[in-house]
Amino acid sequence: MSGAVSFHAAPSAPRLKLPAGSCDTHCHVFGPQAVFPYPADARFKPADAPKEKLFALHDMLGIETCVIVQSGAHGFDNRATADAIAARAGRYKAVALLPHNAPLADIKALDAQGFCGVRFNFMSHLARSATPTELVAMAGRLAELGWHLQVHFEAGLIDELIPVLKESPVPVVIDHMARIDAGLGLNQPAYQSLLRAMEDELFWVKVSGCDRASRMGPPYADAMAMARDLVARFPDRVLWGTDWPHPNHQGPIPDDGALVDLIAEIAPSDEAMGKLMVGNPHRLYRF
Repeated sequence: MSGAVSFHAAPSAPRLKLPAGSCDTHCHVFGPQAVFPYPADARFKPADAPKEKLFALHDMLGIETCVIVQSGAHGFDNRATADAIAARAGRYKAVALLPHNAPLADIKALDAQGFCGVRFNFMSHLARSATPTELVAMAGRLAELGWHLQVHFEAGLIDELIPVLKESPVPVVIDHMARIDAGLGLNQPAYQSLLRAMEDELFWVKVSGCDRASRMGPPYADAMAMARDLVARFPDRVLWGTDWPHPNHQGPIPDDGALVDLIAEIAPSDEAMGKLMVGNPHRLYRF
């Protein structure tokens, strides 16, 4: 049985006009389960959030390009994501979930469909599919295709994972600001560890999931401070995403239009916004 709908039923139209080519680098599609069922052992089974809903949201928000991230709900069955990016070929790309020992032939087949990276989870509510060392070993096969690694981990794992991930031969994208509790401020040890990691140009970070990181609720002032600091410090290696349809969200469902308006606080200059929303994603994902 699937869970409750996790996305806003009527998101507001943003006041902010995004630059041409703006990219949502982190969102998901779920189902429809009648076509793309969840595996029996899925850790969570969200309600359908099909590509048509995502496309309509992006059109309303002014988002022209996108990277759909394969969700743990669908596991290694990347068909729902592949189907979505095929419907907007060239404008939409994707990050896969794969076992660490996936053959190069399988990776090449996904590459031909528009996939450009692979994600690994190190979150307690999601199944691990590799050790950090296995992940880096796999990255050698990704380098041939110009792919990247994406890692989703809890803040307490930063100091454990970063030294291993530094051995990756391909860029490493850190999800959701490393899931740091923004309520603890910018001087907390976890955030300082993230800053040290980002000094290595191998690493990128997504200023997504601010609604999850905040202890304050909309407009997420504590998380906005963290995101703004990351953009200011590392303007060429920061990415933005909606995280639609906000799976496993514990608080009020975010209004995606309001999230877009908050970009003006994260990237207050035209140059910063241009890099965050267009230049950086187009360079990493090769649109």
